[in-house]
Amino acid sequence: MTLTVAGLPELSWTHGEGDASLDVDGALVLRSAAGVDWTNDALGGEPQHGATSLGFAAPAEFTLSARVTVAGSRTTFDAGALALWSDPDHWAKICFEYSPQGEAMVVTVVTNGWSDDVNSTIVEGDSTHLRVTRIRAGWAFHSSDDGIDWRFVRQFRLEVDGPVQVGFLAQAPQGDTCEARFDRIVLGDTPPADLRDGS
Repeated sequence: MTLTVAGLPELSWTHGEGDASLDVDGALVLRSAAGVDWTNDALGGEPQHGATSLGFAAPAEFTLSARVTVAGSRTTFDAGALALWSDPDHWAKICFEYSPQGEAMVVTVVTNGWSDDVNSTIVEGDSTHLRVTRIRAGWAFHSSDDGIDWRFVRQFRLEVDGPVQVGFLAQAPQGDTCEARFDRIVLGDTPPADLRDGS
């Protein structure tokens, strides 16, 4: 299945068919299967790649941002995310995730073989804005309360020479499903001049 979202290239799945639709307002809605995640546990646990992301081939330089909403009751580690995928050992995601402490927060995972997992800002409410930026070989993650002033979260590289897909992900590692809504989606071809000045 392919899906057309205004302003984006044609989208396709990374890990087999997922559950996605456009709502009446044109927002992209993803519903995860039960018990799915992406993780290459740094402590040696079994890798998990059961979730599937919906995306497109990442340009050499760009920004992709969206408001991510996960409403209603939540289970631990469920999330809506912007995700990067090259292969099972090289991927990354910035998530609006639910913590074991019952807090919604911005969480990032960068995987070059093993996953480097970092908790960031606690989010009040059921939505936040997330952004991924590519500047040639480098990547950056940002979050925002309003989609205008951006908080620097992380800068990194993925140790790959081949293509990377960028897109949208819903995960529910410990739950039956997670429904994530993505709206205010903006794809731009000019990265910020300064990744740390809030632009």
